[in-house]
This record gives sequence, structure tokens and C-alpha cells, in this order.
Amino acid sequence: MKKNLVMEKITKKYTNGEITIVWKPHLCIHAAICFTELPKVFIPYQRPWIEMSGATTEEIMDTVSKCPTQAISYYWNNKSQQDQKIEEEKTKVIIIKNGPFLVKGSFKILDVDGNEIVSENTASLCRCGHTKNRPFCDGSHIHHNFKIDDSNSEGSVK
Repeated sequence: MKKNLVMEKITKKYTNGEITIVWKPHLCIHAAICFTELPKVFIPYQRPWIEMSGATTEEIMDTVSKCPTQAISYYWNNKSQQDQKIEEEKTKVIIIKNGPFLVKGSFKILDVDGNEIVSENTASLCRCGHTKNRPFCDGSHIHHNFKIDDSNSEGSVK
């Protein structure tokens, strides 16, 4: 009998006193943005792999905000700063090169029956069509060598 291998939904937290990073490895599609942009903080071969003293709070927030799936996210330890951030956040859609659409901000995603799908203010939506977790990206574009010319404003695939 074949075992169903499902990644355990672990959540870990790391803080520098100002902010806390929340890491949910089961959401990670290994886009590698975190450790390529901020290698002194995100060190995949080290345990713990997040070293909060490796950069300023602003640098960490900037890199974490680029995570396409919110596998890493952050919150302010001071409640008033967190409330201010939520008020300033507008919805935006970011196109990840040869990857998913990243939707950030305040929005709702409804399924075909009109039921709301939960998304923690960030969703990574599949563009390649190979995901097993529709409409969300599961990293399948990497294994299927998905390439698209995003410079074409009409949106056709080449």
C-alpha cells in the first residue's frame, strides 16, 4: 500500500524584537527569493535557517513581502505599527517571471459555487495549468519548464 506523503503543517516564528517572521514550510514553492535576495538572513543550510540579526528590519520586511506564497510572512510586534501597515496596504497583482500571479492585499477569491476560499491576504495563482491545487500555484511550473513572454501586452503565450 502506498503512503500518502503530505508535508506536515508546521509553523515557526523568528523575531528581532521589532517584527516576527512566520515560516510555514508547507506553503513554500521554493521560488528562492528569500535567500537569493537576503542571504545573511535566510540561510537554508543552517539551523535555524532564519538569522534575524543579518539585516535591518526594513530589509527583512522588503524581502519577506516578495514571497509569492506567504510561506514567510511577518507582523509587527507593536500592535499599532501592525494596524498602520494593514490600513496602508492596497490590493495588487504581481506577475512572477515564468511563474504564478501573486495577489496581495485585501481581496476575496470565490470558487465556482460562490464559496469564499481562504487566503491570508496573499495568494499565488497558477498560470501554467499544471497545479494540483487549483487555482493556487504549487510549484508545478518549475517541473514543466513553464516559460511565457510577459513583455507582450496582449497577453498571448509564445
